[in-house]
Amino acid sequence: MRTDNGKTDALWGSTGDAYSYAEAAFEFVRDTIPHSADSGDMRVPWRASDVLSTRNGICYAKSHALVALLRAQGIPAGLCYQLLGDDDGFNLVLHGLVALRLPGREEWSRVDPRGNKPGVDARFSLDVERLAFPVRPELGEIDHPGLYDAPHPATLKALQESADRPELWRNLPTSL
Repeated sequence: MRTDNGKTDALWGSTGDAYSYAEAAFEFVRDTIPHSADSGDMRVPWRASDVLSTRNGICYAKSHALVALLRAQGIPAGLCYQLLGDDDGFNLVLHGLVALRLPGREEWSRVDPRGNKPGVDARFSLDVERLAFPVRPELGEIDHPGLYDAPHPATLKALQESADRPELWRNLPTSL
């Protein structure tokens, strides 16, 4: 996952330490790159650099961008996934998020750069998860425990093989 060094340099220059940089990178991806379902954008970028240049992407793509920004400044980061459904628990699909570990911390912390909207309030928090969506096990939803250094093949295949967002919605994976 590659990114534009100009963006990482600008974010680092405005922050100066790993914690502040990680929070700024998270907020940059969450707030300035709309989730394509919210914006109506039909494009399906999957490379971090494309997500950053088009300012567009679904959860997987936005997570790729955040991981690239974090790694560009030496912050360990990886991809992780949840299995989530509609309000009624039907139509289960994978949702992508990010785990990071800042210097001096032993634990990995998960953050969700999906993008906020009414009913979704993801925050940068290292001690208490503030993800976009809580998992509802009673509806069959799952927090997958794995941490991936590269996009899971199922999510990458869906992104790469979809010509537009409607096709992507049909191709969203339902399992790892």
